[in-house]
Amino acid sequence: MTELRNRPGEILDRVADAGEAFIIERNGSRKACLVPLSVFFPDVPPARIGEEIEELEKHDEKPRTTITEKRELAFRFPLKLADETPVELMIVLPHGYPHSCPRVYANSISENSPHRWKDGALCLYGVMSGWNPGKHTVFSTLKLAQRWLRHHDAWRQTGQWPKEEGVTDEG
Repeated sequence: MTELRNRPGEILDRVADAGEAFIIERNGSRKACLVPLSVFFPDVPPARIGEEIEELEKHDEKPRTTITEKRELAFRFPLKLADETPVELMIVLPHGYPHSCPRVYANSISENSPHRWKDGALCLYGVMSGWNPGKHTVFSTLKLAQRWLRHHDAWRQTGQWPKEEGVTDEG
């Protein structure tokens, strides 16, 4: 039995170890459960998730992290379009990541926007610039998504998706 403090003056009665999960109780009532990420992501190396977070922090990116209904890790980045419309980019790490390409969604984007997959994800990786798990990261995906948003802004103004010559898939 271990005592924990949540804030000064408050003590949780005990933490019960059951395998890798921890049930936190107070006065005999269950209050929380701590579960390692490996329970949700058995096929995503925890070290890779740590590296992704470290790289984001190194570049002063502070996304919110959530878990999707499919038990996938999602990084959420608040941004603004050129006209100051708030938009949230969501980079979802699927099971099998990094060997499976992340999916990227943006709210506040019209359904008829070009360069999107059937599920609404932004088309960042495809035939010409494929996902490379040894080269690409959440941060490089964020940069590509930001470029996609700039192209989207231009498309909204001109009706044409910009073509860039000599652009690498690094953004």
